Amino acid sequence: MKRLGVLLLCIGLLSITACTSTKLTSSWKTPDARLDTSKKMIVIALVPPRDKKLRILMENELVNELQKEGFNAVSSFAKYGPDDALSKTGDEKAALHKFRNGDVDQVLTIAMVDKTKSSGYVPSYPYAPYYRGWYGGMFTPGYYTTNVRYEWDTNLYDLGQKKLIYNAQSEAIDPPTAYKQASQFARQIVRDMQRRQLFAKS
Repeated sequence: MKRLGVLLLCIGLLSITACTSTKLTSSWKTPDARLDTSKKMIVIALVPPRDKKLRILMENELVNELQKEGFNAVSSFAKYGPDDALSKTGDEKAALHKFRNGDVDQVLTIAMVDKTKSSGYVPSYPYAPYYRGWYGGMFTPGYYTTNVRYEWDTNLYDLGQKKLIYNAQSEAIDPPTAYKQASQFARQIVRDMQRRQLFAKS
């Protein structure tokens, strides 16, 4: 019975982990906005320097998803390298000014607007599972949990028209890995762009 209790506890913890995800919470686009996939787009993640690995993953995964749809997309990290001061400062206006004077037509910014940690205690509780016709009392000990929550703000600018044409708000709670968060985020953003008919599905 002790083994059964441990098994049930593990299943419960795995269920909690499986429910954590990255999700889109809201989005909008400018009426009648339509993207030309042949135009050059640069993707830049505005994150703190300590999250450089996450920055690279967020940019690369979104670039990969956009390229699958035929976009001429490139990551800021790939173009400017690890010492890109724009990402370090998180200055979106400075980024737009820099790219406006280059060979870029569209800029997609991914800003980490919040990253918070919270701790909580899950109290112990008794329960009595039915096992082969026998009811046996069991006990699950309490435990502490730590949750990490990310908030992302995504903006797509058309430099020729000098305006914002798309925005999306996203959150991730306890992503299992940085890659998983970046991969889920990228797929959701591109799917939402398709849903809002910013470009035709390839």
